[in-house]
Amino acid sequence: MFGWSRGVPAPGPPSADGRELTGVVDVRSMPGPTPRTLWRSGLVLLAVVAVGGLAWFVLVDASSALFTILMAWFTSITMEPALRRLERRTSRSTAVLLVMGAVALFLILFALAFGRLFVTQIAALLRQLPALLENVIGWVNRTFSTAYRVEDVEAALALTPQQVAGYADDVLFGFFGLVAFSFRLFLNLFTAVFLIYYFAADGPRLRRWIAQLLPERSQRLFSTVWDLTTTKTGGYVSARVVLATINGSTSAFVFWLIGMPSWLALGLWTGIVAQFVPTIGTYISIALPVLVGLASPNPWIGVAALVWAIVYQQVENLTIEPRISAKAVDVHPAVSFASVMIGTALFGVAGALLSIPVAAVILALVDIYVRRHELLPELRVAAAAPIPPDPGTGNGAVGDAQRVPLVRRLTPWRRHDGSAG
Repeated sequence: MFGWSRGVPAPGPPSADGRELTGVVDVRSMPGPTPRTLWRSGLVLLAVVAVGGLAWFVLVDASSALFTILMAWFTSITMEPALRRLERRTSRSTAVLLVMGAVALFLILFALAFGRLFVTQIAALLRQLPALLENVIGWVNRTFSTAYRVEDVEAALALTPQQVAGYADDVLFGFFGLVAFSFRLFLNLFTAVFLIYYFAADGPRLRRWIAQLLPERSQRLFSTVWDLTTTKTGGYVSARVVLATINGSTSAFVFWLIGMPSWLALGLWTGIVAQFVPTIGTYISIALPVLVGLASPNPWIGVAALVWAIVYQQVENLTIEPRISAKAVDVHPAVSFASVMIGTALFGVAGALLSIPVAAVILALVDIYVRRHELLPELRVAAAAPIPPDPGTGNGAVGDAQRVPLVRRLTPWRRHDGSAG
């Protein structure tokens, strides 16, 4: 140790000949910053500020382009399960063309068959919302002796008659005036399709190219993140799309049978919201059709829609979803709901769609790389209690049986006692 007083010697360790060494540090004799050091520090500070400004400029002015690239990459990941099956019989580029062609053909056929009807029904539904809201608030005031005002709720939800009429006119204009902005739409669509094809067809090559830029230890982490993202995002989105298709098509058919107004728009609403909004999506999806049916000239339509929703959810939970979602993402409902709220606040609808797979990837990485500690005796007893089965998959609350072997196969974690996890 050195003494930091003014020239006072501090005792030091003995030297080789047994004499005690002393160290004297005089603060006044310490060298100050040289002009070269000052210039170097200033240049480093300017470089940091310049890089930060450039990053902010790119994020603000090129946010739409970056968002398009990110969405194209995630879309290519969702195609991965289908591509792996088709790669057994054909090349990867041909498999990508087959999948993208099938999706484009479905969208074209749907637009030709139901495009005008769908847009017209959405416009009619938007015009009907103010009257529907007034009926609901009136029923609440009569039933619970409250004094809610329709105007206050309309202002809070931006559902005044003038605003809703403007939304409906915009929807109709967007359909009939499609030719006016077709060039811009075609340019954006071409860019997105090109990026999706590139990421999907050259995904393995892109993965190897990025891995070559990293050291060996970082390559392992990068490979783990890539595999988890592909597995969880592709499995989650593909399973949700299949379930939404089944739910939306069957609900639209039932709504058409019972004479529901705007049956096609409400059927698609039911399928999409029920599958892509976690925890409360099932209730939100059926609430709107039930209210529209109750406000129609035949109120029994709303009751029939509610009965259909209850029956379908039981059938889906017991038969359809366990088969389709057996290898999909398994995230706690509270975590999934919070991730959807954060994703929606940051990136809108697309953020809500991608938030759950991203949260699943983060949780899987934590499960892989975070060390586990031994439990206290009282906690060990509580952890030994049986875990109730998950009604959606039939497995325990920890997750499906396929997720744990995948995570442990990629990188097994080790406990503090040295045993493998």
